[in-house]
Order: sequence, then C-alpha cells, then structure tokens
Amino acid sequence: MAQRNGLHIVMFPWLAFGHMIPFLDLSKGLAKRGHQISFISTPRNIDRLPKLPPNLSPLINFVKLTLPQVTNLPEGAEATSDVPFNKTQYLKKAFDGLEGSFGCFLENSSAPPDLIIHDFSHHWLQPLAAKHGIPCAFFSIFNASVLAFFGSPWLRMAGEDTRIDPEHFTVPPNWISSPSNLAYRLYEILKISESFSSENDSGVSDMQRYNSVVHGSNFVILRSCEEFEGDSLRLLQEKLYRIPVIPIGLLPPSEEEDTSESKIDLEWAEIKKWLDKQREGSVVYIAFGSEAQVSREELHEVALGLELSGLPFFWTLRRPTAAAGSSEEVETLTMLPSGFESRNQGGQGFICLGWAPQRRILGHPSVGVFLSHCGWSSVIEALAIGCPLVLLPLSIDQPLVARLLVSKNIGVEIPRDERDGSFTRDSVAKSLRLVIVDDTEGKLHKTKARKMREVFGDKAGHDRYMDDFDQYLRINHGC
Repeated sequence: MAQRNGLHIVMFPWLAFGHMIPFLDLSKGLAKRGHQISFISTPRNIDRLPKLPPNLSPLINFVKLTLPQVTNLPEGAEATSDVPFNKTQYLKKAFDGLEGSFGCFLENSSAPPDLIIHDFSHHWLQPLAAKHGIPCAFFSIFNASVLAFFGSPWLRMAGEDTRIDPEHFTVPPNWISSPSNLAYRLYEILKISESFSSENDSGVSDMQRYNSVVHGSNFVILRSCEEFEGDSLRLLQEKLYRIPVIPIGLLPPSEEEDTSESKIDLEWAEIKKWLDKQREGSVVYIAFGSEAQVSREELHEVALGLELSGLPFFWTLRRPTAAAGSSEEVETLTMLPSGFESRNQGGQGFICLGWAPQRRILGHPSVGVFLSHCGWSSVIEALAIGCPLVLLPLSIDQPLVARLLVSKNIGVEIPRDERDGSFTRDSVAKSLRLVIVDDTEGKLHKTKARKMREVFGDKAGHDRYMDDFDQYLRINHGC
C-alpha cells in the first residue's frame, strides 16, 4: 500500500522524448511511494506521452505550459523529434520563454512544491525556485560514465578544466583511471562541439546550461547503479562533484503496459505473426530511437547491409525530423534504397513505419540481436531482456555509451572510417553475422548479454534503489 504522506515534487524535463520518458518513469516510481507529482511540459508533448496506469493517475498531475512562438521554429514543433538538429537551438530559445509561465505556476500552486527535479536546459529555473525557497535537483538521463568523462562543472566554471579544443575529447581525461577507451573519435566530437561549447541562437550553450544547473542543484540524480558502473559513480561522488550524487537504479521497463487500445493489440498481432515464422535467435531488430539523426547515405548502407547479411530483420523506421502535419510515411520511404521495400517487406524483412512495441519485440524468442544507436534507454531495454547488441552510435552521449559497452565486452561496434565516420554495408553485414552466426564470438556475446540481464533486468534490485531514494527525500526534504 502506497504511503500518503509524501512530498509534492515538480518534474520538469527538456523537450525531448528521450528525456521526458525517463522523467515520467521516475515520476511513476515516486508516485508509487506516495509522492504527489506535477509533471510539466507543453500541451502536444503531454498528449503524446504514454497513458498512466489507473492506480497512479490521482498522484501524477500533468501541467501544460504553452511554448512561445519564435522565429525559425516550425509551427507545432514542441519536441526535438519535431525539428531537424540544426533547428534545436530555436526550440531552446522557445523553451527559455517558459520562464514566465513556470514562475506563474509556482506563484499559483495550491500546494507549494517541496522539490523541483529538472533537466540540463533549465539555467533560468533555480533563481525562481530560490525565490520560493524550493530546493532543486538535476536528473541526468546520461549515465555516470558519461558525466565522469565530462568532468567537474565546478572546475569548468573556475577555468581549471582546460579542455577546449575538440581533440582534447578524443582521449580519456586524466581523472579516469587507465586503461580506458572512454573517448570520442574526432568526427563524433566535431558533430556536437558547436552546440556544446559555443553560444547558439538561444544565447546559451549546452555546456553553460549544464554547468549552471549542476552548480545550483542541491543534489544530482542518475539513472545508474553500482553493479554496472560503480567506479564512475564513486568518481563523481568522491572527486568530481561537490553535492550528493544519487543513483536511482536503471528504471528498467515495467511489465505494466497499456494494452487497452485495440489498435496496439492488432499491430502486435501482425508483428508477432511474422516473428513466429522466424527461426529462434535469427532476427535482427533495428531501431535508432525517436530522435536520431541518420543521413540518407547511412540509411542506405544499413539497408543494403541487412540484405547482404541474409538474416531476417525487423526494422522500426522513423523519420525523426518530421514536422507536425508532414507525410512521415512517404518521406521516410524515399530515404531507403530504390526497391528495398518491395524486395524485403514480408519476406526477409518487416519494415514498421512509426511506433512499434519495442519491449515485446526484443523479448520474442526469434530476435537474436538489436542493432541500436546506443541511446541509454534502448541499451537498458535490451539488456534487461538479455538481448545482444550491435552498436551504431550516432550523436551526443551515444559514442561514449558504445565505448563503455565495448570495454565491458557487451556488444559489437560497427567499424567506421576514422576520418569522416562513414561505414559500409559490408561492415554492417559482418557485425550482424558475427553475433548471430559465429559459433565462437557470437556465443560469447549472447552469453554476456544473458549475464547482463541479472543486472539490468533485476526489478527488485532497482526497486531498492528507488526505495533508498524515497528515504533520502523523506529524511532530507521533510515529510
């Protein structure tokens, strides 16, 4: 039975579904323990979130703040999945315009919040919270190893972290014990360095936002656990950060799924019918997340590599930059090689445009490997089921997640050209077949993935992390 004497906690994620979903999962975990949640985002984003379980609906209140219109931001765009990468700066500018309406929310809240849990982008939030005497916490959707790689916000703000040039990020930092492979390749850091280190149209760089919110927080929350990356957690807790760093577990996927809508059941019935026809452990599942920026050339090499492998595949194909109201299906298919769909749909491959029930697919006995962009949520979802990984990191934290997994012998990273990051269909096919077909290396990767299920899929263990976090809140933030 959930306790009823909990805190009123405001949850306020950045406008990206890779952020909003973990924030919602954390909200559910806290609501189960009796806390009242105000979950803040924009109207269209809230309408696109998964439905809440009936038992948690009374404890989670969705608060809709209207996103201001700014020049160069497409009409109806409220999340990073609605805009191409180069227009994200305008979304940040619009997001900063929420400062006034959020201030009004705090002023008019019938039950004053006891705590605000926010994201990296909210550099303007903490002064508002301080005005009302409300403590703040930063919830990082990046794991401990990624945060450790980027070092101490306090040293950066004091000018003591002298890494500036992109080349500095192509080697492990000196505070990470050797040997380590945790580093970007030059083409990877160049891809993101402008938004990280220089001002954009919003006037504030991502690194400035991040430094500011960490520096002003009472504590930091991480989607992480000692069992997987204890060294990085201890490095953050003992050396790099000057405030408490609290792992809340990995928030693995819940068995609770909303299957009340007949459309979802019908889609799964069709998918399952195809998967049931495939040999056990033979299918490649491909998904690059809702917001991954994949070029036409990269999609072509992936597609032709799938054909070349000769393996059956299920591809959840999304066009992440589709603006509101665009014809996503038509535009997505034009990104594929000519004739690819007609050659494969229903035969060697199943191409699913848009949403697919990823957890169900990964858990099907016919699926033998997950070709992933290395988003931390996708990695958790796969390893919670014990599904082996082939890694194709695309941007932001994903290259570091890939290096971390490779260092632990979890997954195979598709080789790329060190100069420009290009890869070939042959390397795609070879990497997939190595995991599924190879009797030696493939068997080792399958065994390792099954072993990881003991950590990533340990629901009771991750619930204990949430229980510990609940107690931390009750002891330190008063209820």
